[in-house]
Amino acid sequence: MDKLRMQTLDGVQDNIDKIAALFPNCITERKDAEGKVTLAIDFDKLRQELSSEIVEGREERYQFTWPDKKKAILLANSPINATLRPCREESVDFDNTQNLYIEGDNLDVLKCLKETYLGKVKMIYIDPPYNTGNDFVYEDDFAESTSEYLANSGQYDEQGNRLVTNSESNGRFHTDWLNMIYPRIKVARDLLTEDGVIFISIDDNEQRNLKSVMDEIFGESNFLAQVVWERAYSPINLMKHFSPAHDYILCYGKNVEKAICNGIPRSDAANERYSNPDNDYRGKWKSSDLSVGPAVIANIYPIKTPSGRVVMPPSGYSWRLSKTKFEEFVNDNRIWFGADGSNVPSIKRFLSELRKTGITPMTFWRYEEVGHSQDATQKLANLFDGKKYFDYPKPVELVKRIIALYSNKNSLILDFFSGSATTAHAVMQLNAEDGGSRKFIMVQLPEQINEKSEAYEAGYKNICEIGKERICRAGKMIKEALSAKQEDIQTLDIGFRVLKLDSSNMEGVYYSPAEYDQQNLFAQTENVKSNRTSEDLLFQVMLELGATLDSKIEQIEIKGKTIYNVATNYLVACFDNEIDDSVVTAIAKMQPQYAVFRDSSMADDSTATNFEQIFKTYSPNTVTKVL
Repeated sequence: MDKLRMQTLDGVQDNIDKIAALFPNCITERKDAEGKVTLAIDFDKLRQELSSEIVEGREERYQFTWPDKKKAILLANSPINATLRPCREESVDFDNTQNLYIEGDNLDVLKCLKETYLGKVKMIYIDPPYNTGNDFVYEDDFAESTSEYLANSGQYDEQGNRLVTNSESNGRFHTDWLNMIYPRIKVARDLLTEDGVIFISIDDNEQRNLKSVMDEIFGESNFLAQVVWERAYSPINLMKHFSPAHDYILCYGKNVEKAICNGIPRSDAANERYSNPDNDYRGKWKSSDLSVGPAVIANIYPIKTPSGRVVMPPSGYSWRLSKTKFEEFVNDNRIWFGADGSNVPSIKRFLSELRKTGITPMTFWRYEEVGHSQDATQKLANLFDGKKYFDYPKPVELVKRIIALYSNKNSLILDFFSGSATTAHAVMQLNAEDGGSRKFIMVQLPEQINEKSEAYEAGYKNICEIGKERICRAGKMIKEALSAKQEDIQTLDIGFRVLKLDSSNMEGVYYSPAEYDQQNLFAQTENVKSNRTSEDLLFQVMLELGATLDSKIEQIEIKGKTIYNVATNYLVACFDNEIDDSVVTAIAKMQPQYAVFRDSSMADDSTATNFEQIFKTYSPNTVTKVL
């Protein structure tokens, strides 16, 4: 049986494999720090392969860089020995929900999710720290060597977090923020579907840098829009120069050619602009200008109205239609000359013939449409019995519009700067309104709360506790509103599985047995940490073997041994000891795609010997793994 890797994908090796497939002549060998021969890229050859001219030396070129950028890229690609441990006691409807709430450093969490959720997330929305000089940013220690980083990854300081205030007095003001955001977006891009999109809220402090980061990671051609959101409805008169009234929301597609915008749902006010004064059988319509500029000479011609008046297009303009096409439109009653037949002609646009149900969104979003910061703060406070726990949460209506624009009813939505969990609230609200079954993954570092704050006095110790409570309260409120309207509430998923980032379930000997001498190796008889449960092991195996973390898990007993059946025979696992032939046979008869056991699970040598033959007999296509 093959041994499970039990760590995240090595991004560097994955990239080398991809380059090797395209440019096999650019693969060379080198010795690593330990003196072992490994494959590597010959960058001089690769540069030449990517150039139509002879490459001799470094030339001036347009580029976007900052101190430690290479280390940020290395950080994004480096594997980690970490896992996500389930926490049933803090979850809501653990066995049935398809939503996830994950606590931990979001870079490490994204790496844990990368293989299983590769190309599965339809939409990402994040509201990262704006780098105002007072907020917190994630601190990634670039002073460490790669090996030290990998050893410490996922570990926090005495307060339980890895944070630093990034004040403007710090000479690395923009650098630290870029080093934080770059690797996270780089890893997150891989999670998007080919038609997926990402929206990121930002203000003036880092808008320019974020745009450059997104252009580099996603490609300038995949830029969709920079939306201006009117977040304030009144000025702050204490401001010395200008009172900021807006934030930005950057939007990129993974592949702009495949991204599909659903548009903004048509309002009653928009439909009221259509009427049917001539009782056209095609229904309501509104007129559209027939002239267009700049002028196309061939489309400048006189038009005689039914009243006998002759009209020409305005100076510098031509008609939108050729003369032949115009006559076709007249014959089909698609040209309107006014009630008395003497108006300048216009084209009839029928409500029934609109290409899509939604209105194409503009890049300026007014607070009357999607809410403003003060209103969002008040509504969140109302949800918590009038207590104000967050200063500037995003309005639910704003995030709901973002989700509705590019998701469908069964999309997966990811927010890895979850904060107050507005995105989760918006997903549930949108599902309630259109009968959707969208799923969310929220990721949040368990930031400690100021002991002098109102939230701390109410019993909340970190942001995650507030976020989870917000989801619970919002879900209850949404269901109550549906019940009041006598609408179905059974299919609405307001639960969530809580998972927490932690170091791997496996002891160090699992990853590098060569580093242990014979005496220590015999003392290290167990390769699983003593404080880890079978369910902990199951979720780490699920991540490696591609079973999504919301998969249905059936727990059964066979001869006193606990068997986990994940996603109806996709993965069947047993981590108990003293497994005999009958248990192995029962699992083989289930014919799972994967079967996983502990390396030390077999009751005796006879069972270990018979294992392979049992699976060949009952389930020859099952892939068996051990840990």
